[in-house]
Amino acid sequence: MSPEALVATLRAAGCVYAEDEARLLLEAATDEAELAQMVADRVGGRPLEQVVGFAEFDGLRLAVAPGVFVPRLRSTVLVRAAATGLRHGDVVVDLCCGTGALGAALRAAVPGLEVYAADLDPGAVACARRNLPADRVFEGDLYDALPDDLRGRIAALVVNAPYVPTDAIATMPPEARDHEHRVALDGGADGLDVQRGVVAGAPGWLAPGGRLLIETSRRQAPATVELMAAAGLRVEVVTDDDVDGTAVVGSR
Repeated sequence: MSPEALVATLRAAGCVYAEDEARLLLEAATDEAELAQMVADRVGGRPLEQVVGFAEFDGLRLAVAPGVFVPRLRSTVLVRAAATGLRHGDVVVDLCCGTGALGAALRAAVPGLEVYAADLDPGAVACARRNLPADRVFEGDLYDALPDDLRGRIAALVVNAPYVPTDAIATMPPEARDHEHRVALDGGADGLDVQRGVVAGAPGWLAPGGRLLIETSRRQAPATVELMAAAGLRVEVVTDDDVDGTAVVGSR
């Protein structure tokens, strides 16, 4: 398929950035047969990142696989907020890590961090082990997945837990709704179910002065603030209008 024909096909399928997507598809495909399959997958609605097998996030190229949550630009608000104050040797945990994008970005931003990650989704764990030191990525439910010797040592606990209310998943773009594992999206009736577990367990894992940073929506941020305050954390809300990102930060 010629580049011109590929752009036309993608544009007809509704791809807004058809030229950019065509370039990435041509770069990723090893032969015409693979390109044809990739184009069919993309036209069928699969996220481009899952089709080509990588996502660009905060200057990094990260491995992504079908079904795994694709890192969003808005999550860089967590990276920026977390990186402030971190230094060589600090322990960072990327909980509900997906591809491990947050941990990888922090590891690149602050040399010498001791970065760990965990997720409940085996597919996400497999991706994160390609993007982070594999022996520091664990599979399991929240803190149950982490080595016990991290208790009381974590300087920054960065979390992009699922926060979409169950009933709102049907209104999400098809790329996410149909092609990302539901466990990465569904936050329960009010979107806060997983956050509740994260916040409740955090004080026992944070180092003195350690911070819990959770991505959320602007609408849900006040509820996340209440959860952290009830857990005895000192709380602030950080926003980045440039990426439409919101994070709630609780300090021990």
